[in-house]
Amino acid sequence: MGVPLRVVSYNIHSQRDDTAALAAVVRAARPDVVIVQEGPRRFRWRQKSATLAESFGLVVAAGGLPALGNLLLTSLRVQVRATRCQRFPLTPGRHLRGAAYAECRVGDARFTLAGSHLSTDLGERPAQAAEFKRGLDEATSPVLAGADLNEGPDGPAWATVSRGLTDAAVAADRADRLTYSCAEPRRRIDALFVDPRITVVDYDVVDTPQTRRASDHFPVLVDLLLPDAD
Repeated sequence: MGVPLRVVSYNIHSQRDDTAALAAVVRAARPDVVIVQEGPRRFRWRQKSATLAESFGLVVAAGGLPALGNLLLTSLRVQVRATRCQRFPLTPGRHLRGAAYAECRVGDARFTLAGSHLSTDLGERPAQAAEFKRGLDEATSPVLAGADLNEGPDGPAWATVSRGLTDAAVAADRADRLTYSCAEPRRRIDALFVDPRITVVDYDVVDTPQTRRASDHFPVLVDLLLPDAD
């Protein structure tokens, strides 16, 4: 039958918007895991990450400063067995970026949770996508990868990251749902990619008055069925 898992992937705009609305949005979704882009990555990042997780009713699994603001949060239903962080090569004059990974178990199912946020610069995005894909390919269990790719499905970085994986929006026939910006939705640049062994049950881009106050990106909310461990 598979093991159900609810996932949110969310660029939270460095918590520069309505943080009460942000917390309420995530709590209302009741996720098992949240893949955060633009989470805490500077001074007192550990405390800030823990405070953010607590506001969501979750705990920190991996990420933060070592992953350059990519943060993985889980409910107590999820057992985190190992974590790692990745930093992409720095282009002089640009922001340092990276990715976070957590090997997890829920019930009889194992999975690798991953998150990243690629550059706004077309020149450096493809190389970052290749680095992120290399990190995903190192996973020993089915992958769930949430990312702000800063380009749409027709871009080369998107093609690299999605190779061999299922685009949850496409699987649910919801690829017309735009994720950015909340003020003027015009692009789908936020995505969740999953191992083909994982079933996409439902997919939504949550567009409400509350999500429009919470960040400049809409959250991606996906219900999955994980395969039982062999």
